[in-house]
Amino acid sequence: MAATPATTSTTQALKSHLAQVFAQYPIEVAHGDGVWLHARDGRKILDFYGGHAVAGLGYAHPRWLAALDRQARQMAFQTNAIPMGVRERAAARLAKFAGLGLDTVFWINSGAEANENALKLAFKITGRGKAVALEQSFHGRTAAAGAVTWGALEKWYGFPRTPFEVSFAPRDNPAAIERFVDRETAAVIVEPVQGVGGAYDVGKPMLQALRQRCDDVGALLIFDEVQCGMGRTGAPFAANYYGVTPDIITAAKALGNGFPVSALLLSKHVAGQIKHDDMGTTFGGGPMACAVAEAVIDTIESESLLANVRQVSTYIRSNCVIGPVTGTQGAGFLLGLKTSRPAKEVQAALMDKNILTGTSGDAHVLRLLPAYILNEGHVDQLRDALSKIPA
Repeated sequence: MAATPATTSTTQALKSHLAQVFAQYPIEVAHGDGVWLHARDGRKILDFYGGHAVAGLGYAHPRWLAALDRQARQMAFQTNAIPMGVRERAAARLAKFAGLGLDTVFWINSGAEANENALKLAFKITGRGKAVALEQSFHGRTAAAGAVTWGALEKWYGFPRTPFEVSFAPRDNPAAIERFVDRETAAVIVEPVQGVGGAYDVGKPMLQALRQRCDDVGALLIFDEVQCGMGRTGAPFAANYYGVTPDIITAAKALGNGFPVSALLLSKHVAGQIKHDDMGTTFGGGPMACAVAEAVIDTIESESLLANVRQVSTYIRSNCVIGPVTGTQGAGFLLGLKTSRPAKEVQAALMDKNILTGTSGDAHVLRLLPAYILNEGHVDQLRDALSKIPA
């Protein structure tokens, strides 16, 4: 994600105490409601970025607030060594929501941690030493997740060595898979719709080919659905959207709508080989996180938000190829607008019109990650703003 320089006051405040590792957008947010951000300088900003794909329900959703308040008053935290019904209830709810037969859930805290644990399980179960990821992938900034992230070693990885061998296969060539995935491969990890890679739809043929090759050589297939999962494609998960079921799904971001929570959804084959102490966490499976995750799923289903994502996504594709936008890619509300000029310039021009969007690893793709409550009227505002930006 790229951002433009912050206001002077914000920059000064950051330099006082915060590590300078994040580029800053030129706004300081005071509060949010629905799909709107309210800045301290009085601006009201239409948010097509959703806190980097986190705010699936938008801001201050009453069901989310109620679940958080209720659980905080009842029991804010308890160790995993003490059983709590909210954990089991939320796990059952998540497995049912997915509907993929991945019926065992391990609760943790973040997307990177989910991918780290998924990879660890794959190496432990298979006893092998190699992982395969796709070019342009992003899976996180920890040791294992960063190792399978495209370009991390050259840009920011920082560790003296990766913990295992990694190969990066082309993201658009099913015929090339056999050259990369062999009987030394423990896991293939893939974002079905790449986020940082430009809201790029890997596509059903590629995912089917990966599934078949993993079956042929005994490797585990991991879908990193941290960004594209939990309803963002207009289906519960991209696995449902494409009709391809992996061995493990990692979920986070929209799962908590802003409360830190992530999860592994595991197949029977994987779950049946887990032993005590194979994984662990202090805060994962905290009662507040589980209560929030359950509320998110209930809200998505009761408010028909998957159908809304599908409908409004189609509306964006039909109406927003205008001005500097030459085409679209991605799925659901993980959409890329292809731009004739650098996406950063389009992003800045939209920010001047009080619309927040994101960029990506592709310099000519503007990324949209809005809340699932976005409607066609909001899209009309984006369309009108784009129409006023020179191509």
